[in-house]
Amino acid sequence: MLKKLLHPSAGQSKRRSGVSLILAGLFAFAWLAAVNVEAADATGGKSALETDSQGWVDILPPADLKGWYRVPVPPTGKLGREQWHVDTASKVLICDGDGGHDMLLLDKEMGDAIFHFEFCYTRIEGKTGYNSGAYVRNSKDGGIWHQAQFGDAKDGYLFGVTPTADGKQKFFTLAKEVQDMRVKPAGQWNTFEVTARGKTLTLWVNGAVTCQFDGCGLLQGRVGLEGEGYRIEFRNLKVKPLL
Repeated sequence: MLKKLLHPSAGQSKRRSGVSLILAGLFAFAWLAAVNVEAADATGGKSALETDSQGWVDILPPADLKGWYRVPVPPTGKLGREQWHVDTASKVLICDGDGGHDMLLLDKEMGDAIFHFEFCYTRIEGKTGYNSGAYVRNSKDGGIWHQAQFGDAKDGYLFGVTPTADGKQKFFTLAKEVQDMRVKPAGQWNTFEVTARGKTLTLWVNGAVTCQFDGCGLLQGRVGLEGEGYRIEFRNLKVKPLL
């Protein structure tokens, strides 16, 4: 018996070789599948809204913007002319971009949720530096803010001012952590989602997560949008509360 184990017959060797080849093939297939899944997630992942359309609340403002209000940036500044309005036919919120730097905030506090935003700058030939953003977990006066930064074919990161455990405030930015600039150029539609769960804010941009902030000090706050000198349109503004 020991001799057979040490020196298997030709038939046994062939069977073992066959099993080895099958196992090697299965391993290679699994490895390739994992690589393909990772590549798909990195380049073409679906948004939470696309993945599951149930449970979302539409927060597009009405024509008179009832339930929404403006706050200057910084809060100690002054508001410019009215620059926000809704095209009810196309269901698009528009910021003209000529009313100064401000926030348009929903006058309602929200906790854990997924916030879905789609935006598109109005492209102007020769113009650069397009800038805007979306907010979650903001204080009523805008002094505390957590922003997803919209650039023009760049940015796509989280930054802001958040409260600390000792009652103070701190500025944070994840700009240097974002290597994959997923924002599309002005004139094209972009999709952002911010998932707020506990102290963690996760930003997803056009198919992939770009960054995560684990120190959000305000567990409830207001959602909003930023006007900063550039005409921009927003659509499909939706929120999905998380239980």
